[in-house]
Amino acid sequence: MAKRLVILGAGESGWGSALLGITKGFETFVSDAGKIKDEYIKKLNELGVSWESGNHTESKILNADLIIKSPGIPEKADIIKKSIKNRIEIISEIEFAARYAKANLIGITGTNGKTTTSMLTYHLLKSNDISVGLAGNIGKSFAAQVANNEFENYVIELSSFQLDGMYNTKIKYAVLTNITPDHLDRYDYNINNYISSKFRITANQTETDSFIYCDDDALTTKNLILNKGKAIAFPFSINHEVQNGAFLNGKEIIVRLNNLNKEFIMPINQLTISGKHNIYNSMAALIVANSYEIRNESIRLSFSDFANVEHRMEWVARIKGVDFINDSKATNVNSAWYALESMDTPVVWIVGGTDKGNDYSMLKNLVKDKVRVIVCMGIDNTKIHQAFANDVDMIVNTDSAQEAVNAAYRFSEKGDTVLLSPACASFDLFDDYQDRGNQFKKFVKEL
Repeated sequence: MAKRLVILGAGESGWGSALLGITKGFETFVSDAGKIKDEYIKKLNELGVSWESGNHTESKILNADLIIKSPGIPEKADIIKKSIKNRIEIISEIEFAARYAKANLIGITGTNGKTTTSMLTYHLLKSNDISVGLAGNIGKSFAAQVANNEFENYVIELSSFQLDGMYNTKIKYAVLTNITPDHLDRYDYNINNYISSKFRITANQTETDSFIYCDDDALTTKNLILNKGKAIAFPFSINHEVQNGAFLNGKEIIVRLNNLNKEFIMPINQLTISGKHNIYNSMAALIVANSYEIRNESIRLSFSDFANVEHRMEWVARIKGVDFINDSKATNVNSAWYALESMDTPVVWIVGGTDKGNDYSMLKNLVKDKVRVIVCMGIDNTKIHQAFANDVDMIVNTDSAQEAVNAAYRFSEKGDTVLLSPACASFDLFDDYQDRGNQFKKFVKEL
């Protein structure tokens, strides 16, 4: 008798898990408490999978042998509590797919920079004829790609929520870009729980694997004891030389891989993505790319046609001498710090949304130095007013993207930059950060 697989959440990962489940002979059922997008309804129907939307029917879920949970569903959800009580195994899509994958896995996590690092790593490998797929938080479903046996390697962007549902997944190249407080509402407002979650990426690594991490990041280096794997360590730094990893020497990135007896040099003026944070992201990607023994010149050439990620420091338009930048993907304070730090013109800063336990104190000096006007875009802007009332000329409240764009333009001056870098989640006014960024771009272009 076929084992029963229940998938909670019917987005990209849910549909992909259903495909892999059917392929592997599971009796498969998909349940989504919200509305399922038409494209996924069509795909599920094509698979012949039973599904429901708008609620979780307990009688159809609590008889499962295995549950795959969408990363967005918290452990505190009632259906999850009941599933745990019934001793049903609950895992993530990544864990499920990894059980059947025969490929090398390149896992990339971190509070900030993981999307850019994932995209860049994927680009460097793909451009050099490595068989590689892109999955996790970006790209196509990992499970769907495994079902179709598509690639020999996968770059997987991993959120802490996805890592929480991983137990036996073995990551060959584990990248930890940095750790700063984020999603603390999901971690009982305890930073140590969040840090432990991030280090899960190393859990099953062996001596033949690699752990690539930022040696300048305090929370990472203070907690290296949480690295339970046995992988070779490859730190990267812009502050000091490292013997095995990557570092900044003047205007050049140096990559040293002692296990391959290899050294690689990349002038930072050849990077197509700017800012200190992108030097870090590039270092991590370069360590992975060099581990694949791609020719040095081929790696440098691959950088020349890499475009930055949409909604991450994305230049939108210049209108009457005012630049508009969409950094909607900055959903936490640290991301906003990097955005503000890279600004070299006066800023009209659009900030706000769903607060995740934010501490804005780390931004105060940057805001004093660089921001003239703050435009709040959220339902409750109290904490932003309290944090910055004495640091800028003006703070105004808005409750839509259109109102925020119009206010920012009205209060901007020639030579300013209007920066959407919200430091908050988007769910109070928008579907997600993409919706927020797309609305911002739409209304900028209508000015």
